[in-house]
Amino acid sequence: MSCVHYRFQSRLTYDSLQFEGLNITVGELKRQIMRRERLKFCQLKISKAQTDEEYTDDDALIPKNTSVIIRRVPAAGLKSSNRRFVGHQAGPSAKSSQTGDSSLLSLEQLLKTENLAEAKASEEDKLKAVMYQSSLCYYSSRAAALLRTSASGGAQGFHAASCWRWTTQTERES
Repeated sequence: MSCVHYRFQSRLTYDSLQFEGLNITVGELKRQIMRRERLKFCQLKISKAQTDEEYTDDDALIPKNTSVIIRRVPAAGLKSSNRRFVGHQAGPSAKSSQTGDSSLLSLEQLLKTENLAEAKASEEDKLKAVMYQSSLCYYSSRAAALLRTSASGGAQGFHAASCWRWTTQTERES
């Protein structure tokens, strides 16, 4: 049995892939590696380990006992799923998604709604409101102002037990 030694660029150790014959085509090597590693929705770039020369033709032959390095590349036409949440700033500049239905609540109204599950709004606006409301205690200047007011004399509508800033400040004072 002949074999080709391969490793992914992110790995340190080589794996071996056995095949029949003296050579294997680049296309067949890609298919076997994708099946063996259970890869989907990506393309593989194969290059020689010694010379870093890339195999571009799927019909090119790789001789037995060759070491290659594999690089994963997103498949053409697919968008990356690596998205970051930047944050949402409420105010007059915040716009809700326009669906054409005037009976839906706007994003500004959703930010003040207590029960978002039963609110009549688009799912996208509900998610934005959830993200904003969940971070309100941590990042909002309004929450910090309420915290200062609560520490000095108590503010209505602010529950100190539900905010980690309140508990850490009272722990420091004691």
